Amino acid sequence: MKPFGQYTYPEISAQAEALNAALAQLQQQGDWVQKHLLDSETDETVFIGSGSSYYQALAMASVYRAWLGKSATAYPSSEVFLFREQTLPPNRNYLVIGVSRSGESTEVLLALEAVKPLPNVKVAGITCYEESSMAKLADCLVSPLGKETSTVMTKSFSSMTFLMHAAIAKAAGKQDQFEQLASVAQTNDQVVKAADAFIKPLVDSNDFHKVIYLGMGTYYGIALEASLKIKEMSYVWTEAYGTLEFRHGPKSIVEPGTLVCLLLSEKARDYELKVAKEMQEYGAFVLLITAKAGEDTAFADAVFEVGGAEMSDDARTVLYLPALQYLGFYTAMKRNVDPDMPRNLTQVVKI
Repeated sequence: MKPFGQYTYPEISAQAEALNAALAQLQQQGDWVQKHLLDSETDETVFIGSGSSYYQALAMASVYRAWLGKSATAYPSSEVFLFREQTLPPNRNYLVIGVSRSGESTEVLLALEAVKPLPNVKVAGITCYEESSMAKLADCLVSPLGKETSTVMTKSFSSMTFLMHAAIAKAAGKQDQFEQLASVAQTNDQVVKAADAFIKPLVDSNDFHKVIYLGMGTYYGIALEASLKIKEMSYVWTEAYGTLEFRHGPKSIVEPGTLVCLLLSEKARDYELKVAKEMQEYGAFVLLITAKAGEDTAFADAVFEVGGAEMSDDARTVLYLPALQYLGFYTAMKRNVDPDMPRNLTQVVKI
């Protein structure tokens, strides 16, 4: 019997290498940016994916809107081929970008196949597998070291999100954001190591029966992914919300034994910290993941600094992921669950 986590742990730990490979790959695929993200005929870009890939799509669309200043949305792949009138209403020109680690997910393939023949739709994609069915169907950006053996997405999620954000920065001509992303790739390894050392004792010394992830802006998609990650790996009861939205009803679930993990942005820092303090008053254990700790974060039960306070929140996005992924991994190990092979799940979902 193989040891639990023998694939997931090294894949989380290897994401810095995957980010740097993604940057190098973008230099080779510069024409992809010009052809797709700078197409003047596109009225709206639609990112589609399933599961973790949908949460990536949300983060990608958020950065696209912020940096390119153009319309972008994100939908589950199934919505596009089953509810096209709601997702791609007529009289607009669309670029539909499929997001899939394997490039073999049935739903993303069905969606791209359904819309590719339409005169007002162009298709593209992002994947980790250059010979995949999606890569043959649509022109794809490729994260060459995002490939994984484990069922759950970790370094693939980080590297694909990072790669698309870098492509958007190139398309927008935002050299400052691109340089910040290059800095993220350089510092990611030390963040990964620090996250590992920080999260393991946190999990070992606490027993949480429910976990809530909060994030705003681009971090909302990351919060959803963090919730899915710990759920997939360890079967813990977990949810994710927009930070301020959590106060409108859902906060009723907070009680002692609840971990509230807040992905703290700099843009909304003051407002988000007020929410965190309120949740602590209800009995939650509050974990803050932030660019920088300070007097305003001293109230929290635990604070993990990722650095990069001088960067934009969007450029810093993937630095939040290692701690979130290790939180899922170490929770699974504590519960004697194999994070490599979660029950009921497969790496590629087919219909």
